[in-house]
Amino acid sequence: MGNKRYAQVDKEYCVACGTCVKVCPRQAISVPDGISAVVNPDRCICCGLCARECPASVIRVVTADV
Repeated sequence: MGNKRYAQVDKEYCVACGTCVKVCPRQAISVPDGISAVVNPDRCICCGLCARECPASVIRVVTADV
């Protein structure tokens, strides 16, 4: 078993501005409901661009057991 790192959005505070969608080099983030961003962990390469660019600072990099 290994660990997979990916970006995670705090949906409670996300304002769906779309900044993370624009900066993601793998198109791993979308705002499907217009309310909050969603990360596809299978596409996320954990580059951290979304977390750095998020104006609300509600994206963080997490590690999950796989």
